[in-house]
Amino acid sequence: MPDEHPVATAEQHAHELAALDLIQHPTVKAAYTSVAETWLARAKPSDAMRERFEAAFEEVMFSAAVWSSNSDPLRPKVTTITRLAHEVEGQRIPGTRWGIDNPDSVYRVIPIAGDERYEIRGKVGAHRMTENYFTLWNANMGTIDVVDGRRMEVEPDGSYVITVDSSPKNGRTNHITSTPEAHEFYIRDVLLDWTLDEPNHITVERVSTGSNDRPALTLDEQAEATAAMMAHFADFTGKLSYGMYKTPANHFSLGWTADQHGAMRNQVYVAGRFELEPGQGFVVDVSDGGAEYFTVPLGNLWGTTLDIYGSTGSLNKAQSTPNEDGTYTYVIAAENPGVHNWIDTDGLPEGILTLRMAEFGPDGASKDLAATGRVIDLADLDKELPDIAKVTAAERAEQLAVRQAGYLNRLPEGVVA
Repeated sequence: MPDEHPVATAEQHAHELAALDLIQHPTVKAAYTSVAETWLARAKPSDAMRERFEAAFEEVMFSAAVWSSNSDPLRPKVTTITRLAHEVEGQRIPGTRWGIDNPDSVYRVIPIAGDERYEIRGKVGAHRMTENYFTLWNANMGTIDVVDGRRMEVEPDGSYVITVDSSPKNGRTNHITSTPEAHEFYIRDVLLDWTLDEPNHITVERVSTGSNDRPALTLDEQAEATAAMMAHFADFTGKLSYGMYKTPANHFSLGWTADQHGAMRNQVYVAGRFELEPGQGFVVDVSDGGAEYFTVPLGNLWGTTLDIYGSTGSLNKAQSTPNEDGTYTYVIAAENPGVHNWIDTDGLPEGILTLRMAEFGPDGASKDLAATGRVIDLADLDKELPDIAKVTAAERAEQLAVRQAGYLNRLPEGVVA
């Protein structure tokens, strides 16, 4: 296992190729058309957002195919979603971003049943991640139990074993107590430093045997499951976006924590949306409240992040330059404002912000945690932000080169259009 890439595994590639075949099934193709029509009718997008629909929709739907085809708890696999488009064996594999993803995260899924026993084995990288959680969900993305991957017990060589069954923890750090409602693992490897942080190696084995054995789904049954998940993904994302668009533009809601609907326990979320005229920028000031990790990503109405490989469509704490007082200031704009902390809207005049902050001290976030925003005219940037760190064209090119090289550490196949 250690000789194999932690994400681009043979199992992952075989799964992606099988999903590529699956989306050609008549049931799935019919769902692709009907879900698109329903989503567009409900969303009533602006012209700018409508132009982004086809590309984003392909990702959301292929993510549903990849995820739904690893849903058998008697035959569990480890599959990664929210990857960018790449090639496997000469075939283009679509991206799999969805649900307002975090660009720093490698998201992996393992199906389980509450009355079965499993072992999750793997190895951590030499440079451990600041944030890493093995979260057991119910069928509604509600948290049942969690192992903190940053603080779990590992052997001197970095290997680990996480046991999963219905027995209590009894002091076992690397144990997950499942329940009858247990449905699947959602594992987040969050890469703060894209250059140095290494995703975990992960494998899973069902170690219980017995009367629960049943045949695997037929291709037709799998197609039905995929069609259902495609509709669910569109509905789930549509509700998230609708909630965001009910809030005033260029304004942040209060931060919150949650462990329902896919949100991660112990993480603070600060949500908002921007809406700009030509020549404007949205300035975001962040005081991280002592968080070791935070990220400021942009997303579209369809729940996918913007260009995170070819431009700075997101920036996290390690990728950002702080102000002298330790706070951070970002400029969200379609045109390059010449500042280091530029978050590129990829030409969109509107979009969604979902700031995430995590890994606070033992007493939680400090009282100065805040994220505020204001619109400025970019022509007045020097007056509005006289002390913000600037970059030359050469420095911008270097920033992007480092970013792209770091991203390929998790996507060694390379990015394709």
